[in-house]
Amino acid sequence: MSRTLVLDLDGTLVDSVPDLAAALNRLMAQRSLSPFTRPEVAAMVGDGVPVLIDRAFAARQASPDAAALSAFLADYGANAARETRAFPGVEPALRELAARGWRLAVCTNKPAAPARALLAALGLEGYFAAIGAGDSFATRKPDPGHLLATIAAAGGTPGRAVMVGDHRNDVVAGAGAGVPCVFAGWGYGAPDMARGAAAVAGSFAELAGIAERLMPPPSPTRAVRPDRIGGTL
Repeated sequence: MSRTLVLDLDGTLVDSVPDLAAALNRLMAQRSLSPFTRPEVAAMVGDGVPVLIDRAFAARQASPDAAALSAFLADYGANAARETRAFPGVEPALRELAARGWRLAVCTNKPAAPARALLAALGLEGYFAAIGAGDSFATRKPDPGHLLATIAAAGGTPGRAVMVGDHRNDVVAGAGAGVPCVFAGWGYGAPDMARGAAAVAGSFAELAGIAERLMPPPSPTRAVRPDRIGGTL
């Protein structure tokens, strides 16, 4: 059976904080609120855009107005690939994994439209059999249903899948789905978020080897000679 590698997007496949921070700070400026540094924005990423907006306003002792979320989504959607880049080694690793027979998918809390637009702008969308976004299903990470639905959409099965992500949501979703998770040590998550992960990767170059160890390819089936069926050896 095919193996499925499911990857988080922000902080795992791509460094998206520059564009997220720029859009968020434009939103803050429009509401006369002070801006955030990129490390501050990185610490707020991982639970989806609505939570990002809530955290940003709360950090400024304010509440988001009714138009804040839609304004951010429109701005960010139009500017999601200005400074965002794939992390070093992403494309070679994806090519290697595909060559080894892995089916690839993305499971992200980012909405589908900017997720697909970003992957397309970076030339990565064609590698993935499915993109399970934050608005694709009824649940989102850390709910394991989000991961399970993404695996199913990619044509895979949980028993032959591995999750990769840089946030506790990825580790928790993997544990709930019975899928081993590789923690992306290069991403935005604090080291303690790796607790419970099956492995920690320090770079994308390590990923294929770790995935192969966690989910080896199936052993080839040995043909049985017809004259030996029901007979003695």
